[in-house]
Amino acid sequence: MARLYKNMEIFQLGYELALDINRLVNKFPEKEKDNIVSQMRRAATSIPVNMAEGAVKKSDREFLNFLSYSYGSCKELDVLLSMSKDLGYITKKDYDSLFNKLDILMIKIFRFMENIESRFESKKKFFTKFKQEK
Repeated sequence: MARLYKNMEIFQLGYELALDINRLVNKFPEKEKDNIVSQMRRAATSIPVNMAEGAVKKSDREFLNFLSYSYGSCKELDVLLSMSKDLGYITKKDYDSLFNKLDILMIKIFRFMENIESRFESKKKFFTKFKQEK
């Protein structure tokens, strides 16, 4: 079941956040290039990439798995943003702006995942009812 991931709001928000993070880490100290910078880039990039990969999977369950990976990357990025702020690599203003975008994205991904999961429950109820009628 191919889904048009580029039209999904969560993909667009994740993509923009990944661009923001990649621009931000260019200002980090050179000593963090192989540590926090690398981890932040990977976590931020994997958010929209996993959505795109999951969108072309045949089943909703597979898609849900990839959305779960995106959500996990959001949580990883949450910790890395806090760490970057506490280490003085980003300003509170930059942190607040990015965390707000990330928080909105996490809420939307979570709700989207709940919506997909609810379809499984509806199908289960339908088939249970159908079996009982036979």
